[in-house]
Amino acid sequence: MMEYTPEQLLHNPFLNKGTAFTHAERDQYGLNGILPPAVQTLEQQAKQAYAQYQRKATALEKRIFLMEIFNENHVLFYKLFSQHVYEFMPIVYDPTIADTIENYSALFTNPQNATYLSIDEPEHIEEALKQSADGRDIRLIVVTDGEGILGIGDWGTQGVDIAVGKLMVYTAAAGIDPSQVLPVVLDAGTNNQELLKDDLYLGVRHERIYGEQYHHFVDQFVDTAEKLFPDLYLHFEDFGRSNAATILNRYKEKVTVFNDDIQGTGIIVLAGILGALNISHEKIADQVYMSFGAGTAGAGIASRICEEFVQQGMSPEEAKKHFYLVDKQGLLFDDMDDLTPEQKPFARKRSEFANADELTSLEAAVKAVHPTILVGTSTVPGTFTESIVKEMASATARPIIFPLSNPTKLAEAKAEDLIRWTDGQALVATGIPAEPVEYKGVSYEIGQANNALVYPGLGLGTIAATARLLTDGMISAAAHSLGGIVDPAQPGAAVLPPVSKLSEFSQTVAFATAKEAVAEKLNRTEIKDVKKAIDAVKWEPEYSPLADDVKVVKRGE
Repeated sequence: MMEYTPEQLLHNPFLNKGTAFTHAERDQYGLNGILPPAVQTLEQQAKQAYAQYQRKATALEKRIFLMEIFNENHVLFYKLFSQHVYEFMPIVYDPTIADTIENYSALFTNPQNATYLSIDEPEHIEEALKQSADGRDIRLIVVTDGEGILGIGDWGTQGVDIAVGKLMVYTAAAGIDPSQVLPVVLDAGTNNQELLKDDLYLGVRHERIYGEQYHHFVDQFVDTAEKLFPDLYLHFEDFGRSNAATILNRYKEKVTVFNDDIQGTGIIVLAGILGALNISHEKIADQVYMSFGAGTAGAGIASRICEEFVQQGMSPEEAKKHFYLVDKQGLLFDDMDDLTPEQKPFARKRSEFANADELTSLEAAVKAVHPTILVGTSTVPGTFTESIVKEMASATARPIIFPLSNPTKLAEAKAEDLIRWTDGQALVATGIPAEPVEYKGVSYEIGQANNALVYPGLGLGTIAATARLLTDGMISAAAHSLGGIVDPAQPGAAVLPPVSKLSEFSQTVAFATAKEAVAEKLNRTEIKDVKKAIDAVKWEPEYSPLADDVKVVKRGE
């Protein structure tokens, strides 16, 4: 039995209804006189809040306003979010969230139900997770260590906001119950010297710890979380290049884990490629793939696309011959001594090229390889130049070009330039929202390779299926469910479905994921009807009577 005073009830965002508490509820819970007399509906509250939102002058002000609602009333927040998903996505999440992360300590007013774990105090992990959960049945944790936040780098404990924002999208897009989620930050320090010098910084004040102590810290967290929450889906987010893949590989065969930067981006890029090939009527086996940016995201995407070649019948050795990774040192070769384990499978032999020593730039690599697919995860703006794009287009009729780096200022190219430089033949997806491009009488819809098209549905499907693991088969099913939505007959068709229909497509992804999990016999509980299993766990933002185990103690009782 959970006991609250009337004031505590109004300050609990999971229970609070604000002015929507009925007269009967006000009598029952001692709320008369604490709230204005009028009883509003949820729809009235949402209309009122949206009008207030529209009066905010900047994106940052709008996000802060929405977070205030979230901190007070989860149902109202998600009702509002569900009504304005496309409009709110860049406010609640990327790119505006980058501003709140950079200013997190200065703006801090509320922990937003997050859990802050310090590498200096690992003995508090279990207590902290228990207290944060507060008796709730946690099914989904998004955890970050803040080292590789978006394209803006190491932000230490301030990176927790990425976990908060990600979970908001899970609920708004797929209907994950917000009472069953928990954002977590693993604070191992930071190498951001500006933060360490900032008197307001709220994180651990020393440089980032790596190696055995770090991995033991992560192990303690994972083991404790799995013990406390046995039905857990664990989502790793924005870990640094040196740790992200190692952590995923450490746990993916043991527990239900997902890394959005490695797997999520790979899924959405694969879906975009499948959509593009639906338009061009080409086969994936005939494609030559080049990534500019070979870090966690770049190498992870390549691995996911390569796996698709294999699943469609190609040997792993033959599949790898279709992939080329380019980073700051140029094309990656197998004799380089600084390759990461994720880069090594795709590193080429110098003997393949007569001018191998000259392939130290993207342009030189494109001229030597003539890729049919070019994906950018470099965070180096403007690097897909007109000469590079025209060189690529000279060798393939429908070049697939995805400049994915975000926020906007870090993008490798603009969609309108790519369409113009290729005379409308490029099949384009961007990492940030892009308006349709008008060119020679055709309106080219630009797909957004936004992981939000994938990870909410993937999570919902995995949770609904009670899957023991998240497998390559489930990931492939999710990608194909999105890639198959494209209408190839539509002039200027986008390679990916629009984010404006995020909720609809999240259900498509959830069904495909859960169906594959059951087919692979990964479900912990018996599931006879996949759709019913998804509907049973899907949450809607509507006010309900307080649970029987919630007791409100009035003054004087």
